[in-house]
Amino acid sequence: MDDDTFIDREYIYRLIEKFTGLDEPVYISDFILNLDNRNLNLNGTYYGNGKFYMFNRRLLDCIDPMITYKDDRNEDAIFGGMVFNGCGPDVLKIREDDSKIWHKAYWHKNKYINLSVISNK
Repeated sequence: MDDDTFIDREYIYRLIEKFTGLDEPVYISDFILNLDNRNLNLNGTYYGNGKFYMFNRRLLDCIDPMITYKDDRNEDAIFGGMVFNGCGPDVLKIREDDSKIWHKAYWHKNKYINLSVISNK
């Protein structure tokens, strides 16, 4: 989870309850298709947008931590490449529920918190 993110804890509990013990690799995030023609190990893979990831042990058991790539790439794209090069197409991709995740800003009733900027006054 990004350091500028709040998540509804009940949502997290429901995800854990639902996906614990599955035999297939589970990857929960807000996926972006990587179109990186310079890096065949990354091109055509999916990666999370960085605000929230959740996955099971099975996914960690099959990732490929030894992938290679050219030039600088962000950690989200690299992790996505590790997942889909190691685990293949059988990963159960679950799109996160953005109504339960507040990234960079949180609004509730008359409260507003900007999570990405703290004024230095």
